Amino acid sequence: MMSSKRSHKLLLLHFAIFCLLLLQENCTEANVILCKESERKTLLEFKQSLQAVDSSGNDVLSSWKSKECCGWVGVSCNNLTGYVEKLDFRSKFKDVAGTISSSLLKLHHLRLLDLSYNDFNGSVIPEFFGSLKKLRYLDLSNANFGGSIPSNLGNLSMLETFRLGGNGEGLFYRHNIGNMFTVGKLEWLSHLSFLRGLDLSFVSLSSADDWSQVINKLPFLEELSLSHCDLSSISPSFSFTNFSTSLTSLDLSGNSLTSSSIYPWLFNVSSNLVSLDLSMNQLKGPIPEAFGNMITMQELYLSHNQLEGEIFKSFGNMCSLAFLDMDSNHLSTFGIVQNTSLSCTRYSLRELSLAHNQLKGNSVLNEITKLPSLSVLDLGYNLLNGTIKESIGQLPNLKVLRLAGNAFDNVVISEAHFSNLTKLRSLDLSYSYLTLKISSGWSPPFQLGFMLLCSCKIGPSFPIWLRTQTALVFLDISASEISDSLPDWFWNLVDSLVYLNMSFNQINGTLPHELRYKRHLDLSSNNFTGPLPMSLYSLWSLNLSKNKFTGSVSAICNIMEKWSLYLLDLSYNVFSREVPGCIAEFVRLKVLNLADNSLSGPVPSSLGSLASLEMLSLRGNKFSGELPSSLHNCKMLKFLDLSNNELSGEIPKWIGQSLSSLVFLSLRRNQFKGKMPHQLCGLKYVQILDLSLNNISGSLPSCFNNFTSMAQKLSLDQRIEHVFRKFL
Repeated sequence: MMSSKRSHKLLLLHFAIFCLLLLQENCTEANVILCKESERKTLLEFKQSLQAVDSSGNDVLSSWKSKECCGWVGVSCNNLTGYVEKLDFRSKFKDVAGTISSSLLKLHHLRLLDLSYNDFNGSVIPEFFGSLKKLRYLDLSNANFGGSIPSNLGNLSMLETFRLGGNGEGLFYRHNIGNMFTVGKLEWLSHLSFLRGLDLSFVSLSSADDWSQVINKLPFLEELSLSHCDLSSISPSFSFTNFSTSLTSLDLSGNSLTSSSIYPWLFNVSSNLVSLDLSMNQLKGPIPEAFGNMITMQELYLSHNQLEGEIFKSFGNMCSLAFLDMDSNHLSTFGIVQNTSLSCTRYSLRELSLAHNQLKGNSVLNEITKLPSLSVLDLGYNLLNGTIKESIGQLPNLKVLRLAGNAFDNVVISEAHFSNLTKLRSLDLSYSYLTLKISSGWSPPFQLGFMLLCSCKIGPSFPIWLRTQTALVFLDISASEISDSLPDWFWNLVDSLVYLNMSFNQINGTLPHELRYKRHLDLSSNNFTGPLPMSLYSLWSLNLSKNKFTGSVSAICNIMEKWSLYLLDLSYNVFSREVPGCIAEFVRLKVLNLADNSLSGPVPSSLGSLASLEMLSLRGNKFSGELPSSLHNCKMLKFLDLSNNELSGEIPKWIGQSLSSLVFLSLRRNQFKGKMPHQLCGLKYVQILDLSLNNISGSLPSCFNNFTSMAQKLSLDQRIEHVFRKFL
């Protein structure tokens, strides 16, 4: 019989455990963890050095005010002790800038620090990071750090994940001026012996001659990214032997690796690889059969190389292969039917991208139907032609189908080709010149989000079956031979669209009084009539050129969020009256084309507020008077066409002084008078300069001989096309 003393101890123990569990459960349910006051003060001190304001001016750290710091956004504490263990600025913010305070050293229990996808303006990684010795996870990727990598990061001996990649890439995308990380010896990295994940992408390793030996000393490494690291070769002695069984993900994309430098060691250490990225290298020749020995491979990326020959010959034993990307190579043969050993690959493959190769004929699509698990198929921009069998519509899992840029001239497809594609969400047949022969009463089995049918023959009637597609976000039916009236129901359908392009048809009709549309709208080269809508919403680009719109352009003043519009093209219509002063509010406008209308009055001085303007065309209107001097503020202008108007006065000197970036300048057929100002010689980039049919007197300035950009051997049409391509 158990003694009463022992029984009492067990009762107390059970009660204590019950209380702890109850306390933990209550804390979890209430999401309340007691915050250490000292750490709360530390976090506030850390916040003081940051600039945490989003694009709308809101404080993204506004939650950092309450007493319980463990409930602050981006902060995680231990459920029992209340000590701060995680600072995650990636998933919560992405708007943080400024400097990083050394007050972080006071967070003695910090295990995770994620500052990725923010902007620290090219600043160096703080040296004190090397003293955060309890860190297990450190992510500084895509955060716009620069300079040199502090070697004392090797003191973080507990680190399991270290991500530093994408900082060079981040500088490119943000258009900032700065440098990628400079790296000398990497010996310090070998001290991080517990590393399982390492990302050094966009870190130049061209001067780090010890990088391969150092990485070979990381025995537990599972994920390694050396993308865009300036690697041109790999020593044959480098075998990754220490982690050949642990490595599951390897990214060597964006280097200059050749077949001879990478294949010898790769096939010896790939027994457990699940993901391999060798895209954007210099691999040549046929695909080695040794790839077939990578039996655990699930994702294989070989795009943007120079591989050639047959695609599937080497993948016979890759029974787990689910994602295969071989875009932009020289592959010419599909070859799945001929190779009977591919039965397992047929059923495992879910995403296949073979765009921008040299596949030809019509057998490829027939063979594709042997891959029943496919959800993504991209065969865009090959040399495919001939008929398309209806069996393509029997891929029940297909979500994305892209056949754009092939040569299916006048090949007919019908609703039978889509009969079983119930999961299809994205369809891209652009520039394939297919003919869609579909009955008006057809009800598609799918709901598309993306539909791109540019240059396919859909007309002459407007496709009534579009009415069923209520989930559309992106719609392009340009150049599709539609010559019909726009149905009334259409504008209700496109409320949710982000992109709409119906240009180069012969669609007629009027625009609704209120156009609830977002982002990109292109209705150019049609037969639309009537005035502009009185309400327009959230546009980035608006192209209504080459129609028959009438009335005033003052309706543009009703565009919501004027700051977001970067392209406005209303050329080749019948608009009249003056340009409204509200044009000054479109502060991000890069392209403004009002050419070939009947606009009158003076050129508005408010145009001078458009400091981002790169193209301005007012050609073929009835503008009169002198050019406003405010235009000298448009220093980004590259294309300026004011020809065929009634402008007068002398040619302003400030054109050559302030608009020095001009490539195209035409003042043709106006009423300018006086001498040609020698300041025009400041247009050192100009390729087309047309001042003809004015009342200019005197001789040409001798410095006109300095227009060396005009000496290029291009026709006038080619020059104009070259300039326009930058904008449209």
